[in-house]
Amino acid sequence: METEKVIIVKDLTKSFGDFIGTNAITFDVHKGEIFGFLGANGAGKTTAMRMLCGLSRPSSGEASVAGYDVYKYPEEIKRNIGYMSQKFSLYEDLTVKENIRFYSGIYGLNKSQIHEKTSSLLDQLHLLNEKDSLVKSLPLGWKQKLAFSIAIVHNPAIVFLDEPTGGVDPITRREFWEMIYQASANGTTVFVTTHYMDEAEYCNRVSIMVDGKIEALDTPSNLKRYHNAKTMDDVFLILARKAQRQADQ
Repeated sequence: METEKVIIVKDLTKSFGDFIGTNAITFDVHKGEIFGFLGANGAGKTTAMRMLCGLSRPSSGEASVAGYDVYKYPEEIKRNIGYMSQKFSLYEDLTVKENIRFYSGIYGLNKSQIHEKTSSLLDQLHLLNEKDSLVKSLPLGWKQKLAFSIAIVHNPAIVFLDEPTGGVDPITRREFWEMIYQASANGTTVFVTTHYMDEAEYCNRVSIMVDGKIEALDTPSNLKRYHNAKTMDDVFLILARKAQRQADQ
């Protein structure tokens, strides 16, 4: 039986004057799926993600996220998703504990829930001894794991991760993906962009954008088989060579 679709996109287009950032893209994402959204700089990934997060209004097409239409209910979408940007998104001049409490409040948790979540996250992340440390003093890997945990502190239906492991070491990247697997197992849909093609192998399905269009969408194994490639890096290079754009959109 097919699982519930939590993101539905049909012919979604975003234009900036004569420039078409995303060109009639169509895809679905299922509940609990780890969905890789890949593309070189200029492919239109950021433009597409902004529309799905309720931050940018599409020019045409249809899309719903967590059951909410992107045109009519952008604020409801924001309340039902988590988001972690490629640039560290927590307040570095607040302590670890203060960041957890602040974002828990922003996401609508009550005082009792905030207290419970703060205690459980500090324990899970082994940050009890660092709870009063400023976030800027933490190693990058710890920061990223903390940011991800906070992005899902309100148990969102979907979490959007924009290159979450950029700049961290391979061991920490693997630990971060273990956290992604756990979130997926708990029913949270993970929509992730990455420049690390080995991470594409960890996704249930992968979409590859080229010049605003989706050039490929399938499981990593099927994509490698179809393109007669040994790795996802090989698949990506085959498709990315078609690109004409130079700057990210």
